[in-house]
Amino acid sequence: MFVDRVRIYVAGGSGGSGCVSFRREKYVPAGGPDGGDGGNGGSVIVTASPRLHTLMDLRRRKHYQAQNGRPGSGKNRHGKKGDDVIIEVPLGTTVYDASSGEMLADLVSPGQAVVVAAGGKGGKGNARFATPTRRAPRYAQPGLEGEGRWIRLELKLLADVGLVGLPNAGKSTLLSRISAARPKIADYPFTTTRPNLGVVDLGYGRSFVVADIPGLIEGAHMGAGLGHEFLRHIERTEVLVHVLDMAGAGKEHDPMKSFETVSEEMKLYNPELATRPTIIACNKIDLPEAEENFEKYRDELSALGYEIYPISAVTGEGVRELLEAVAGVLNV
Repeated sequence: MFVDRVRIYVAGGSGGSGCVSFRREKYVPAGGPDGGDGGNGGSVIVTASPRLHTLMDLRRRKHYQAQNGRPGSGKNRHGKKGDDVIIEVPLGTTVYDASSGEMLADLVSPGQAVVVAAGGKGGKGNARFATPTRRAPRYAQPGLEGEGRWIRLELKLLADVGLVGLPNAGKSTLLSRISAARPKIADYPFTTTRPNLGVVDLGYGRSFVVADIPGLIEGAHMGAGLGHEFLRHIERTEVLVHVLDMAGAGKEHDPMKSFETVSEEMKLYNPELATRPTIIACNKIDLPEAEENFEKYRDELSALGYEIYPISAVTGEGVRELLEAVAGVLNV
């Protein structure tokens, strides 16, 4: 199961209390205080791991508590620090404070980490309070409580290219054609219910990662269809490939209307997406009606200022040219 958003509670461990103790050794008169400090509480740390691709594991467990620090003891022995709790998340995970909405970290590099709940500091033992005028302090500090809060984790896939378009435009078929990914492919809307990733290898060390985004419909930025859940995944992509179904053109399925619908939804979700480099892939060109519609709408599409490539994700026609154009934009 692909899970890209979770809400969990994290709490750092409390610090251990300082110790009140005095030396009680034979032949050592007026030994003085020797109470040790308490250990610091453990912290909860979120770290990015390249081995994970979903937040599914965090869905099963909602609370994470780090270990408390141990109290100090006599003979100036300090308490042991509490163990930290390490939460691994996929690359591309953004961490938010659930209450304030403040972004705490954007974890995009392997090993990158953030402390989301700091452990409490251990209390000082009575040995710390001894002075020339106060030689036998009979008090010590208690340990401080650890930080606790709800946090929200959101995964935004790390891909170079995002495939966007209406449902059944052929995005999943194209992904299966250009990579080893095997997304579910069927002839009904919303076959793709989660983003799929694939690596395109053009040879000679030239490669890039492509994400197949579930089909967008009008109102996607407001939650219609599946777009509201997955629009965030195209925010990190450098290039967008807009896949148009040329075979479905007509009164109810106008390619220009399709392009405008998806473009407007992305713009309403994040205006910056309107400035993202975009290439139009006119799909299903192997069908006679698609070829006719491509000739009909070619000039209108060209007037938009985008590069246009007629392709067939099924037969592979024109796909290599499309990939070379994408590679050129990515400079790979």
